[in-house]
Amino acid sequence: MADTPFPSDLLTAQLALHQARAEYAAFCRTLPWSVEPTPGWPGEVHPHTGVVTGGREDSPGYTDEQKAEYERLSRLVRDLSIQVSTHPHWENLTGEALVTARMVLKHHPDAVPAGVAAA
Repeated sequence: MADTPFPSDLLTAQLALHQARAEYAAFCRTLPWSVEPTPGWPGEVHPHTGVVTGGREDSPGYTDEQKAEYERLSRLVRDLSIQVSTHPHWENLTGEALVTARMVLKHHPDAVPAGVAAA
């Protein structure tokens, strides 16, 4: 497939979106399992193997700083998603051509963060 030319501001926005999503996902992995302090519960012991499954430890809840950072990152991802999806470049494309062009943009070498292989 021929490389679709994209405006530089669209490539920049897509790159920023990839980076923001990665930062958001990494941050979410560090958070407690519950926003509010919540007691955990014990797992169940399998009667034959003794293996414990399920259960959770107590959650301390999010700190005010974690709540603020979560909100900042989710807002950034949302705003960049809107910027990419409503860019004027898409106005002259419809149907399969639009879908194909959007997929090409997601994997464009200039829109993929360094260290990530473009497909």
